Amino acid sequence: MVDRAYKHDLPRLRNALEELRTDFAGLGSRTDWTKLRIEPLLKHLESLEQSLKSEEFSRESSRLTKGVELFHSDLVYLRTNVKGLKEILQSERALQRQKEPRHLSRKKG
Repeated sequence: MVDRAYKHDLPRLRNALEELRTDFAGLGSRTDWTKLRIEPLLKHLESLEQSLKSEEFSRESSRLTKGVELFHSDLVYLRTNVKGLKEILQSERALQRQKEPRHLSRKKG
């Protein structure tokens, strides 16, 4: 139940974060969003994935179903951060477009 949502959402969220890491790397932003948010989120995700694969996790399924809201909060946290990073990426891209030099008027000659 809970682990099924994790098994489907965690890889999707990892892919989104890795794509964001690539996108932010190409921006040249003054803020290093990769170090600030993306890397810590990927580490958190890795920890959750390791927990899912552990024997201890599989033996605890009856207790874990009682803690569904805790697992849900992890997914909400990750989803919220991915959404926020996507919004920041759009903002950063818009700023870069504004800073791009306009084509100079043709010189008369």
